[in-house]
Amino acid sequence: MKTLIYSLKNLVFFSVVASIVYACGGKGTPTATNPGRYSTATGLEYNSEEGFQVAEYRGQPEGPNLVFIEGGRTVLGSFEEDILFSRDNIERTVTVASFYMDETEVANIHWLEYLHYVKLDSPRTAYETALPDTAVWARDLAFNDPYTDHYFRYPGFRFYPVVGVSWRQAMDYSNWRTAVVNQKLAADAGLEELPAETGGRVPLETGVVLPDYRLPTEAEWEYAAQALIGTQWLDENQTHRRLYPWDGHALRNPYGKQMGYFLANFKRGRGDYAGIAGKLNDGAMITAYIYEYPPNDFGLYNMSGNVNEWVLDVYRPLSFQDMEDLNPVRRGPNDKNASDNANIDDPENWYEWDSRQSMISDRVRVYKGGSWKDVAYWLSPGTRRFLSEDSATATIGFRCAMIRAGSNY
Repeated sequence: MKTLIYSLKNLVFFSVVASIVYACGGKGTPTATNPGRYSTATGLEYNSEEGFQVAEYRGQPEGPNLVFIEGGRTVLGSFEEDILFSRDNIERTVTVASFYMDETEVANIHWLEYLHYVKLDSPRTAYETALPDTAVWARDLAFNDPYTDHYFRYPGFRFYPVVGVSWRQAMDYSNWRTAVVNQKLAADAGLEELPAETGGRVPLETGVVLPDYRLPTEAEWEYAAQALIGTQWLDENQTHRRLYPWDGHALRNPYGKQMGYFLANFKRGRGDYAGIAGKLNDGAMITAYIYEYPPNDFGLYNMSGNVNEWVLDVYRPLSFQDMEDLNPVRRGPNDKNASDNANIDDPENWYEWDSRQSMISDRVRVYKGGSWKDVAYWLSPGTRRFLSEDSATATIGFRCAMIRAGSNY
């Protein structure tokens, strides 16, 4: 009997020691997904009645329509001949952290869904503010009535990219999408009733919610468009760069049954948007289906052509030399997390914006990628243009991005 009691005491002792060793390190070192039962700092037990609560975590949840983009070192900048002599995107080496990006452009059906819920939950003025400008199709000397009247709402255009939305509207949509997706994730995890002190938000500590949907930075967008994966030789030697989001310098597919067909939706030349009847080449006189054409090596569709895409950055011609070389971005002074000196060059002094000598201000944003109405020059990921953040056209849409939380690469 004494031997049995002695053995039980030893078993309890060694169990406690094993727990403490596990909590403090050793073979079973704790991780974010397996933090252990006890604190490695205090030895106190997690998740006891009055103890520190450590929620279960199995990694960042998957967001709808998002594709993972593994980050790394890259050379940003225009790989195309600078025919405009703008010299506003000189090649330079940067590192971009891993992130997520929509595999497609945001489509008409997505925006109609957005309007539906805005109309239910918000004042009439908010709904009217969210409406895209369908008049962007109108031209005095062109019969574009079918697009003006039907492009946005007609069911046949459901999965075509939404256009006529400004940079500000795209940001509003991203904020709404964040709230809606996180509400669903919280409900699926049984967190519908939230403590009052959180202000109705799901705490980050739960590991249930996603980071914010937002517009990609210019660096993220350009990096994702190049998709230079699988092009390494030996250790870290990049075998080639890409003029477009695919290999080679040609715009036509060189392989298989699609040989000779264009790889993007763009304007082939003056007055030529699609080719000749009976053999329409790119198959689209205006925008195209958001899943049209082969995706790039990251799995992203239409990173060249179809519609240009808004990015987060304020435009400056010297951004390539001013910004950081790790996750570069140029915020506007009123943007989220912007510092008081977000832009080191005041447009009033540097560009004489107030005297109308320049279009460059803190309210102009970069857009990239080329569109159905652009010639091939603008399909190269390094080219860039800008437009006022409250303007909209029939050639600019967008897609969302998201950081990869809890990651150091």
